[in-house]
Amino acid sequence: MRNILEFRQVDYSYHSMDGEVPALENITFSVGEKEFLVIVGPSGCGKSTLLDLIFGLISPECGEIAGDRDSIGYMLQKDHLFGWRTIEKNILLGLEIQHKLNAETRAYATELLQKYGLYDFRNKRPSELSGGMRQRAALIRTLVTKPQLLLLDEPFSALDYQTRLNVADDIGSIIRREEKSAILVTHDLSEAISMGDRILILSARPGTVVRTIDLTFDPALSSIERRETDEFKHYFSDLWKEMNQLVP
Repeated sequence: MRNILEFRQVDYSYHSMDGEVPALENITFSVGEKEFLVIVGPSGCGKSTLLDLIFGLISPECGEIAGDRDSIGYMLQKDHLFGWRTIEKNILLGLEIQHKLNAETRAYATELLQKYGLYDFRNKRPSELSGGMRQRAALIRTLVTKPQLLLLDEPFSALDYQTRLNVADDIGSIIRREEKSAILVTHDLSEAISMGDRILILSARPGTVVRTIDLTFDPALSSIERRETDEFKHYFSDLWKEMNQLVP
């Protein structure tokens, strides 16, 4: 499997008038083509900082980040759909900003709307859609620019539990169907196991890579179906014990 992203001994610290605060130390890992990597760790361990480094919002102080970082989509905790634009116009926003809106890309946007059940809602405003449908629209807005890698920063955290399960299952299926690589940051251990191919565990701040866990499930299973297997229980117990050791 070809790696599309590699971190090699990356360090990062925050600087203020009060001094230096190390956020990440000696981070080394890779993400493969079509791989779904999940990052977990204690609060404040640098998970979101890691995504900012990947996206290029900040630069490492030490080490190297290799890969095509010009082809990355970023999906945040909130959908950030503009209320005064229709769903279709929200989905086209990234193409407009990148000056890539043309007949071909507009047709691709229409194809995604049809493929993922939002075509009939294309002229609706975000306020007229459920939270799950809004998140699906946010994902389509990201996919329409054809990124190679998707960054997901706790994109389901604002949803109620039942909706969260369904939306995570929905979006995970879409990402796999579109054959994208993805990195998900989450505090939800069950979500990590049900969605990922591999879990990267970070220590408390400054974040370091404690361990990675490879997940092996029947590829035909959805994320919700994974939760019902014996393998899921085994992985959850293993991950729970690992995470408890990181709590002071």
